Amino acid sequence: MPDDILYAETHRPQFHFTPKSNWTNDPNGLVYYRGEYHLFFQHNPTGITWGNMTWGHAISSDLVHWTQAEHALHPDELGTIFSGSAVVDWNNSAGFQTGEEKTLIAFYTSAGEDPVPFTQSIAYSNDCGRSWSKYHNNPVIEHICAQNRDPKVFWHSPTDQWIMALYLDGNDYTIYRSKDLKSWDRLCDLELPGTSECPDLFELPINGDPNDTAWVYWGANGGYILGQFDGQVFRAETEVLKAEHGPNGYAAQTWSDAPDGRLLQISWMRGGKYPAMPFNQQMSFPVELSLRTTRDGIRLCREPIAEIGRLHHQTYQWNDYALIPGENLAPATHSQLFDIRLEIEPGKARAFGIKIRGIDLRYEGGKIAFQNTEVALDPVDERLVLQLLIDRTSLEIFGNRGELSMSICYLPEAADHPLVFYAEGSPAKVISLAVHELRSAWT
Repeated sequence: MPDDILYAETHRPQFHFTPKSNWTNDPNGLVYYRGEYHLFFQHNPTGITWGNMTWGHAISSDLVHWTQAEHALHPDELGTIFSGSAVVDWNNSAGFQTGEEKTLIAFYTSAGEDPVPFTQSIAYSNDCGRSWSKYHNNPVIEHICAQNRDPKVFWHSPTDQWIMALYLDGNDYTIYRSKDLKSWDRLCDLELPGTSECPDLFELPINGDPNDTAWVYWGANGGYILGQFDGQVFRAETEVLKAEHGPNGYAAQTWSDAPDGRLLQISWMRGGKYPAMPFNQQMSFPVELSLRTTRDGIRLCREPIAEIGRLHHQTYQWNDYALIPGENLAPATHSQLFDIRLEIEPGKARAFGIKIRGIDLRYEGGKIAFQNTEVALDPVDERLVLQLLIDRTSLEIFGNRGELSMSICYLPEAADHPLVFYAEGSPAKVISLAVHELRSAWT
C-alpha cells in the first residue's frame, strides 16, 4: 500500500509514531548519531497482537517526521528480543569498530522460554544503525532472577565507566558497571514501590543550574526517585514520585547522546484502541525533561519538544478574553489535530473546560478530568497554564509548564464535533489562548 494511503487511515495518529503495520509497544534503543534520532521499538512483524518480539526501527532528523527502516534485531536461540537501550561507543570501549564510523551498541533482553532464562545481550552496528551483528559471546549478563530485563546503559564520565540500570522483579531494580560493555559488575540494588520494569537513570540540573544537580531513577509507569549517584551507589533522597499521571503513558525512555544538552523522552501509549487499522498501539509525542523547584519540592517536569512548532499550520489567537457561561468560544476550525496553549484564571468559575471531539476535558474543584482520569492541578498565582496535544486517538495534557503530564488514549465519536471552550457558574479570564492547527507529520 502506498504511504500516502497507508498513513491516512481513519484512526492513524498523524503526529505520533506508529509502525506501518502490526503490534508495537515499548520504545527501545533510543540514540542520536550524526544528525539522526533512532527509535527502535518492540514489534511483532507477523501479527496485530503482542508476540514474537523483534526490534523495529525508525529514523528521524527532527523527532517529528519518521521513516520506518528494516527490522534491526530478530529472535534467536536465546529468546525473543525484549526491551533495551543503545549508545554510541565513542572510544571503542567494546572493540567492535571497524571503520571511521563510531559503533552503535544495542543492549537488549534475550527473553528465553523455559528452560532458557532471561539474560542480557548486545549487538553492534558499524553503518549508522542500518545493519546489526549480535555479539558472538552473548549473553553479557547471565540470568539473575525471575524475568530480569530492560537494560538502560549510559556513560558515566566522572568514573570513566559504563553504567546499566536493570529491572529485576517486583519493585526491585539494580545497577551494573562495565569498562568494555561486555563484562559487567553489580554495584547496588534499589526498590521503587509501586513501580516495575523499564528503568532509566539520568542526571539533570535543578532549575537549570549545572552546579546543582540530582539523579533520577525512573520506572515504567512514570514513578521515579530523586537522589545522588557517584558511580558506585544510588542514594535515594525522596520517596517514589509520579511524573506520568495519565492511564496510557508507559515504558518511557530517554535518548542517548541527544544534542545541545537536552534530555528527551518518548513513551508507549499503552492500551489505545484502533478498530480496523493495520497497526496496533502508538508512541507518545517526545518530551523534554527538566528538574524544577515547585511548591511541593524539586520535581521532574515534562514538556513537549519545541519541534511541534514545525507542524503548526493555522493559528487562532485570543488575549484578555472573558469566557462567559453560556457564551462558548468555538474556533472556526475543522481540524482534528491541535497544539493548544492556554493561560487562564479560573476566578470564581465553578468549572471551565474544552469539548474535544465530543469528549469533555473539564477543570473543576482543583482537578482536571478527561474520560475516567482525574488529577489534582492547582493554579500558580491564581493562573493555570495548559498545553494540549490532540491527535486522532490521543490527548496529552501538560499543566503548569510540565509539572503535570497526562497521556490519554481515546476513541472519538463518529460525529464531527466542534472544538469548544466553555465556563460554568461565573466567567473565567483567558489571559492567552493559542489554538494551533497541525499538519500531518506523514505528508
